[in-house]
Amino acid sequence: MDGLALFRLDTALIAALIIVVVDVYILRALRGVLQHTSRAVRLGGYTVHWTIMTAAIVAAAWYYVADPLNFYSITREWLVGIFATVYLSKITALSVLLLDDLRRVALRIRKKLQPATTTPSGIPIPRSEFLNKTAIIAASVPLTALTMGILSGAHDYRVVRRNIYLPNLPKAFDGLRIGQLSDVHAGTLFHRTAIQGGVDLLMAEKPDLIFFTGDLVNYYSREVKPYISLFGRLRAPLGVFSITGNHDYGDYVWWPSDEAKQENFQLLQAAHREMGYRLLLNENQMIKVGNEPMAILGTENWSLRRRQKYGDVAKALQGAGDTDLRLLLAHDPTYWDAVVRKQYPMIDITFSGHTHGYQCGVEAGGFRWSPAQYHYRQWADLYQEGQQHIYVNRGFGSIGYPGRLGMAPELTVLTLRAGYPPQA
Repeated sequence: MDGLALFRLDTALIAALIIVVVDVYILRALRGVLQHTSRAVRLGGYTVHWTIMTAAIVAAAWYYVADPLNFYSITREWLVGIFATVYLSKITALSVLLLDDLRRVALRIRKKLQPATTTPSGIPIPRSEFLNKTAIIAASVPLTALTMGILSGAHDYRVVRRNIYLPNLPKAFDGLRIGQLSDVHAGTLFHRTAIQGGVDLLMAEKPDLIFFTGDLVNYYSREVKPYISLFGRLRAPLGVFSITGNHDYGDYVWWPSDEAKQENFQLLQAAHREMGYRLLLNENQMIKVGNEPMAILGTENWSLRRRQKYGDVAKALQGAGDTDLRLLLAHDPTYWDAVVRKQYPMIDITFSGHTHGYQCGVEAGGFRWSPAQYHYRQWADLYQEGQQHIYVNRGFGSIGYPGRLGMAPELTVLTLRAGYPPQA
């Protein structure tokens, strides 16, 4: 058994164990809630419970036996997403039920009977039944939120507009509008009409330039094929430029040969060309606005916490002419702190994605919170250190969980301004 097969087996066994343990606890709560209901209601409740449990175990087994070349697709993303939605909700209920178990242990230690409480109607309800009902209600909160995150949040596209002030910006670039799209993850996309609406939002902004900052697919180049005509509609007067992200190399998939993996990457590059994107693989493109040159640099993926260290700014700078404006496309924002700021102070703005804002968070007024902030220093929006800036796009698509919860998918429009930001 090779390493990948062993990993998949371990994953399937762990998932099955979680399913059994969680569902045994949930069954206890369900019995408590259904004990005073009609036979038909009890039958329906138990049928739903056992159906979900059986389907989850079958899915875990399928994960182990399925051919990875055919399994790592939208089917996998939806299985993972539905599994996470259902079992995170059940684990929420489990945490409430554990309180009842602690109560039982305390009672046994004291060797006393648990007194009953009384509802306002005068009907006695044992505390354990109260906790059973509380557990079911508690589970409904994440279940509802995560379900809405899939049905509604996944396509709730927002346009984020920001100004970036550069003291030495040549006059020709003052007011230049740059559109940014990132992390499409075509293998998870659904609802083509809504996706087209997202593309139309960016085109309606009439950007002068468009940057795509990586992760076109989840695992395979073929995932983007149904969407090439749609994303190929992105056009800008100064061009559309793109880079690769960590998911674009096929590194997370078992391949029968190195040649098959390389062919997949070549097909991905062909997809960029077919969409009209200028893919920059550790290279640059010089463009002019009026008589002023600008260097657009694109690096392959480089990650501080992953094995992928394909990015090479020095190589991307080779052949770049003399210019007062250098813009870098780099998928993973950890590259900025680790390499770009320390070694390449001449780079004015870095455009990144990758984090998705963890597809979960709260942004209201000046308050911003997401689990992403515990993993990344720059996790979403605009940051500045000295005279260098980085913009981290929240992403267009999703991975793992096929939805968004308080962290809307984003289309960015960044306007370059000469001088300093106005004082508040």
